[in-house]
Amino acid sequence: MGIVVDVSTNNPLMNRPVRRPEVLAKRRPGIDYDGLPSSLAETAIEPGDPGYPRVRSNYLRGGAPGLVLLPRDVPEVVDALSFARRHPHLPLGIRSGGHGVSGRSTNDGGLVIDLRRLNTVEVLDRETRLVRIGPGARWKEVAAALRPYGWALGSGDYGGVGVGGLATAGGIGFLSRRHGLTIDHLRAVELVLADGSIVRAGQDEHPDLFWAVRGAGANFGIVTSFEFQVDEVTDVGWAQLALDAADPAGFLLRFGEAAANAPRETTAFLLMGPPRRGRPAVAQVMAMVASADPDVVVEQLRPFAAISALYQQQVVIAPYADVIDNAPDDDHHGQGEPVSRSAFVREITPAFAAAAERLLRSGVVYFFQLRSVGGAVADVAPDATAYPHREAGFQLTAMGIDAKRMDRLWDEVREHFDGLYLSFETDTRPQRLADAFPPPTLDRLRELKRRYDPDNVFRDNFNIDPRTDTSFRDIA
Repeated sequence: MGIVVDVSTNNPLMNRPVRRPEVLAKRRPGIDYDGLPSSLAETAIEPGDPGYPRVRSNYLRGGAPGLVLLPRDVPEVVDALSFARRHPHLPLGIRSGGHGVSGRSTNDGGLVIDLRRLNTVEVLDRETRLVRIGPGARWKEVAAALRPYGWALGSGDYGGVGVGGLATAGGIGFLSRRHGLTIDHLRAVELVLADGSIVRAGQDEHPDLFWAVRGAGANFGIVTSFEFQVDEVTDVGWAQLALDAADPAGFLLRFGEAAANAPRETTAFLLMGPPRRGRPAVAQVMAMVASADPDVVVEQLRPFAAISALYQQQVVIAPYADVIDNAPDDDHHGQGEPVSRSAFVREITPAFAAAAERLLRSGVVYFFQLRSVGGAVADVAPDATAYPHREAGFQLTAMGIDAKRMDRLWDEVREHFDGLYLSFETDTRPQRLADAFPPPTLDRLRELKRRYDPDNVFRDNFNIDPRTDTSFRDIA
């Protein structure tokens, strides 16, 4: 691919790639490649370009987009969105770090606006711990930038996740029970709306939009910067435990009791898989104690270590940034189509534990994770943000390979669920909106969608369609 310099007019010089015929032959139908704005032409990546394998997929999902746009600043984001609006017939993915379990930041034959170059982390005010973060930064980069100040911002469990998706959906992480969700630290966002206008949304500016962005942000625009008030965080206690799980239902009951009764300084995640013939059944507990005092750490971890026979343990006192630095710097190269289901549960009851054991023994589910919430998450009123599931005790994610079998099993245990977390859900049936948002929240979101995105430009990530009055209340 070469560069040609256009000097035939008095217009500013434009650098546009010149692609060989065999590259042009891989262009997808329905895309006006030659009409791409000059601001984006130099960095855009087509299916035949050498860099295409680096940007086509995300962490789990294999993608084949027709064009990936890589804006370098806010005006170029506006240009990219304008180009996308000229292609309403095509899928449109908005990508930050590209990790998203839902896989919705890539597609087949459509457009992707990839925000990886908007990745700065800037301290705005040291007194109030106010920082501005670009959507394309990954959370391990954020943690590393905040570490010299003795600060941290809770952010899921994997440092390779991008800021943009998590910070508009919720953000359930290892500090959640002590410091709340990631969205609870948001103070303002800069947003490119569907019509290309740039707005700032916060408590005093566009407060309705700010409410919606915190929990359903993918429906309302492209966030180009986030302003967070971060926490002072000392070193933390970090534990990884491997325990006997030969009795899955009993183990779940004991884990649920330990997690629910833990002080809010402690947030625990549980990972289980299907039993394997000839191998011991092992559950992994990962827990963070928001304290650097070894005695406090040991005391708060003791109930988890006592759940069952302990095969292995590792407990350290470490900076939060070291714990979340658990992802490579590589691009994502997912393959296939992820099948993931998400739910909230209020507590681990015997009936839920038995149902979960059936899921694990079915052979359909290969990944089963429970994240403990509550604590500071529940301090926020359910209607204060578009994330309404404040009273849940646990968030559940299960992954499989066969979507039909997963749906059948999942629907059988749905009576135990109380909501859904958007980031981990790949089921695109519209009924899932009723799981994600209770009626008052969904009605309010749909009204805002009519106001801010009446043409439904942002429709490829858990879409709230403004053109329908159906709330799905009776068909979930």
